[in-house]
Amino acid sequence: MRQIDNSKAFDDAARDLFTLRDFMRWAMSAFARYKVHFGHGTDNALDEAAYLILQALDLPPDLSGEWLDTHLTHAERIRLAELLRQRCIERIPTAYLVGKAWFAGLEFIIDRRALIPRSPLGELIQQGFSPWVEADRIHTILDLCTGSGCIALACAHYLPHTKVDAIDLSFDALELARLNREKLGLEKQVELLEGDLFAPVAGRRYDLIVSNPPYVDAHDMAELPPEYRHEPRMALEAGEDGLNIVRRILREAPQHLEPEGVLIVEVGNSQEHVEHTWPDVPFTWLSFEHGEDGVFLLTREELVEHAGHFGS
Repeated sequence: MRQIDNSKAFDDAARDLFTLRDFMRWAMSAFARYKVHFGHGTDNALDEAAYLILQALDLPPDLSGEWLDTHLTHAERIRLAELLRQRCIERIPTAYLVGKAWFAGLEFIIDRRALIPRSPLGELIQQGFSPWVEADRIHTILDLCTGSGCIALACAHYLPHTKVDAIDLSFDALELARLNREKLGLEKQVELLEGDLFAPVAGRRYDLIVSNPPYVDAHDMAELPPEYRHEPRMALEAGEDGLNIVRRILREAPQHLEPEGVLIVEVGNSQEHVEHTWPDVPFTWLSFEHGEDGVFLLTREELVEHAGHFGS
C-alpha cells in the first residue's frame, strides 16, 4: 500500500478532522498504512488509537460513546495530528508519547528511561502469586532489574504486608521508579537500590525474588520492530542466547533466598534457550490467562540441588 505524504497528510488531518471519532478512524487507517507495530500495551489498531487519543486529551479510557462526536479545539487537533505523526513516522510507542502506562491495573509514569510495562507478571501479582506461592508466606520481596519500578510497586500494592527491595543498574531508571513510588504512596514499603543485580543487597534474604531482566537474544534484537528501538537497549539485550543476566541470577539467587524461598523470572522468547541450555533442571513454566508465557519458577531447594548446572 502506498504511504501517504510524511508531513502533508498529518497537516491535512489537523485541518479536516473535527471530532474524537474522526481522529480514531483516521488513526486506524494511518496505523495500517505505516505498518505500525502493536506490542506496548495494545494488540490492535482500535485500542491503540483510543489509548493515544484519549490519554493525550486527558480523557478517561472508558469514555462513553456519546462523547466521541464532540468537537475538538484547533490546538487539540494540531496536538493529536503531531502525536500521530510521531507514532506513525518516527514509530515512537504511544506510552512514551502520552507519558503513562498501565500495569497490574495501576497507572505508572513512563518515559524513555525505562521499558514500557507489559510483563505477564502483572497478572500473577494481582493474584497474590496464587496458586504458585501462598501470599501470607511472603514477607520480603526482591525485584531485580526494576526499571520503572512497576513490578516492585505492584507487589507492594497488592501485598501490603510485605517489604520490597528493588534494584536496577540504571540511575535514570531509578529516578523514574522514584516518581512512581511517590505517585503510589509506597515510599515506606519499597526501597530502591542502584547496583549490579544482587550487589546492593549483600547479606539480605527474601521469601520471593522476582525479575524481568534483559533477555532478548542477538537474533531477536536484530529483528525488533522500530518501536522497540526507542527503549533502553541495556534493558533488552542479553547476549547471543539472551541468557547473560539469567545465568547470573540462577547462580546467585540461592544466597539471597530464605530456605522456603522462590525465584520467578520472565525470559519471554528465550524460553527455548533456557530449556535447551538446562534440560535437566525442573523449571516450572507458569501459564497466564492474558499476555504471553515465558515465565519460570524455581524453589531455593531446586536451585541448590541443580547449582552445578549453572556454573560458578
